[in-house]
Amino acid sequence: METLKLLSNAIQGTASRDVVIELIASFVSLQENANEQKLLESLPDFLACLQALEHADRNDIRVVLEKITRGQMLDLQRFENPQEIRALGAAADLEEYTYLVAGCVGEFWTRLCFRHVRQFASRSEDEMLALGRRYGMALQLINVLRDVGSDLRAGRCYFPEQELSAARLTPSQILSGPERFQQIYRTWLDNAKAGLVSGMEYSRAIKNRRVRAATVLPALIGARTLSLLEASGPAALQRTVKVPRREVRAMILSLTLALASRRQIDTIFNRAKLESLMPTR
Repeated sequence: METLKLLSNAIQGTASRDVVIELIASFVSLQENANEQKLLESLPDFLACLQALEHADRNDIRVVLEKITRGQMLDLQRFENPQEIRALGAAADLEEYTYLVAGCVGEFWTRLCFRHVRQFASRSEDEMLALGRRYGMALQLINVLRDVGSDLRAGRCYFPEQELSAARLTPSQILSGPERFQQIYRTWLDNAKAGLVSGMEYSRAIKNRRVRAATVLPALIGARTLSLLEASGPAALQRTVKVPRREVRAMILSLTLALASRRQIDTIFNRAKLESLMPTR
């Protein structure tokens, strides 16, 4: 918690260089991944680059990273004991979490693109901010739905205790009785589907085809992930559900060949949704 606060202060420009060096030294030796080590060691350079940016971009980066850091700190507070499975209190807590770690990112990229991409969208900035926020929240909710089994085994339950109590379930009973959990799971799965529709609306409104293709791809992968989760049923809690790389490559190729046409992205999206209704091969 203290280290995250120091990092946040460094990003906001209120921590000295000595504090940043100290922060790096405390973590580099703990990181076994060489690339992650290099990333940590590069922090002073990143902060210098941030300081050199124009005011509007620098401010937006600081705002979004402050929110993301707050989301990370909430996670540490809520799930401080990995030996005990704890749940979030209410639906509003899950919505807050998905906003802090992803919904705010949708807002951030929207502001950035309106500032830097010529004739970015056919809809107003306020409309795109709302759609981008819901899109980002849906993508994080898909992560929660996909990782529910591994999260529970690590002592984390992102599903509201209020809903679990209504179903006479405790967080520790979900893995042993996944069938009873399915109604709650499907409700949030439907919420994720609705959020992806906002993502499709957002993407369709983008005029630049390259930016449109890059923006819509997570929605297409997300729709396919939801179809796989839906088809898996309770078994999704026991194994990792991921879209095969060959399918992702096929989506990218299809988008490229069609120049990210709105008709083509709708076709891929609808196909991904329908595949959950087809018999398992």
